[in-house]
Amino acid sequence: MGNTKKPTPENYIKDIRRKTRRLFTAEQKVLIVMEALRAEISVAELCRKHQINESQFYKWNKEFLEAGKKRLEGDLTREATTDEVSDLRKENARLKEMVADLFLRYDIVKKSLTMLD
Repeated sequence: MGNTKKPTPENYIKDIRRKTRRLFTAEQKVLIVMEALRAEISVAELCRKHQINESQFYKWNKEFLEAGKKRLEGDLTREATTDEVSDLRKENARLKEMVADLFLRYDIVKKSLTMLD
């Protein structure tokens, strides 16, 4: 129950290409996309220089921009859950309790002063 494909010259060539294709690291992809963003050379020239297909470049470019967008959206979420925000929420609750306590004391003093009049 292995591979049911017939070994054809086309399949043989595809297999060789699959096994010998160059793999780029994330850092290499970022450098290539950043090079394009500098706009010193055209995308076509850039792709020839790095021996990649333009469709591959545009795929990396899209992934790069999507990752940046997600990272920036993540910053908003992360800021809302930091220790600093948690401390501020605790301080806010403590201050609200103090204000409520002072208001009650003020109300008691006010009532006691009106009884004296």
